Amino acid sequence: MIIHKQKTNMLILVAILILLGVVTGVMALVMHRKDRPEPPVVEQATCATCNGDNDKCEQECMMEAATQPIEYFEDEELDAFRGRPSDAYDDDETQQFADVLYTMRQDEVAAWCRSLTLRGINLPNALKDEVVMMIE
Repeated sequence: MIIHKQKTNMLILVAILILLGVVTGVMALVMHRKDRPEPPVVEQATCATCNGDNDKCEQECMMEAATQPIEYFEDEELDAFRGRPSDAYDDDETQQFADVLYTMRQDEVAAWCRSLTLRGINLPNALKDEVVMMIE
């Protein structure tokens, strides 16, 4: 009977140790997860955030824009210059481009340039430096 009681006590002790081990393991997992910092949120570049620093972004935006309807900036009259080389504009024609450029917000300039490209219109050389400065 004493041996039977010792076996029972031993089984109870082993069960308690196993239970303590399981509880300790679960608590360690929970605490480990809390200590781990949250992974950083990675923002994907979109055409709205594309600023010209990333050539891949610009290329993807141009491909995406090619599938969308062309956006006009109240500049339909510039379609008359489709296919004209950028060094073939006189002062009056360059002024037509400048009038459109100076009436738009700075954040619209890159989209306007994409629109011109999709429409086959080359920007006059005289305005290219200003456009680049406005985009940057």
